[in-house]
Amino acid sequence: MNKEQALAVFENFKIRRSYDEESEIWYFSVVDIVAALIQQSDYQAARNYWKVLKNRLKKEGSQSVTDCNRLKMVAKDGKMRFTDVASPETLLRLIQSVPSPNAEPIKLWLAKVGYERIQDMSDPARSLDRAREYWQQHGRSEKWIQQRMMGQETRNKLTDYWKDHEIEGEDEYAILTNIIHREWSGLSVKQHRLAKDLKTQNLRDHMSEAELIFTALAELSTRQIAESVAATGMPENVDAGRKGGAISKKARLELEQKTGRSVVTGESFLPPAPQE
Repeated sequence: MNKEQALAVFENFKIRRSYDEESEIWYFSVVDIVAALIQQSDYQAARNYWKVLKNRLKKEGSQSVTDCNRLKMVAKDGKMRFTDVASPETLLRLIQSVPSPNAEPIKLWLAKVGYERIQDMSDPARSLDRAREYWQQHGRSEKWIQQRMMGQETRNKLTDYWKDHEIEGEDEYAILTNIIHREWSGLSVKQHRLAKDLKTQNLRDHMSEAELIFTALAELSTRQIAESVAATGMPENVDAGRKGGAISKKARLELEQKTGRSVVTGESFLPPAPQE
């Protein structure tokens, strides 16, 4: 894994973390999180607390402990040593097992998110309204929001096709998505994210109107080509993806020739960096 080491700070507690660029997930040191939760500045005491908690959770058959990984991180002595790490999703489950005033805000947030998820499942329009409100709060124009939502609908129809034609799991979805993206834009998804200086943010939420349109054109073309030949399985859908992406690439190059401007840019909606 290509990981970026960094520190996060929570109420003066330093929390080691590592960013996995392949999965686009932050992994945090569990013992550091525990130390912050129980307000324990003594690393060994926090480590012992986590050891006892982990053994108890194992006996209870908790999936949270199973989902923890081990990564090398900088220890107190400056050396790289293995320590338990977890994704935010796993950590939020573990936090509920730690009696701490600092855990309460997270527990309330989890309850709120869970309730909203139940509402979204019974009424999908609620999630669309919430997304629109989120984008409005972040200053997106109505034109951009409309294009973003239309692009998402196009994306959903493509993934629905894949699901029904022997494309299995997020890994295969990601491979096909990357093929389509590289074909139309000239960049892999990862390269496009790096160009926009994105970490955990959604790439499409930081695309320009033009980037959204050409992404949608590539995915629409891919689906229609796949449907026309009943593409099934990876090899046939890879071929459809390359052909669909090529249609969008041709349109992109023609537009760039006419306007003299690149469609694919490093621009994003990230807030400006603070001035030193």
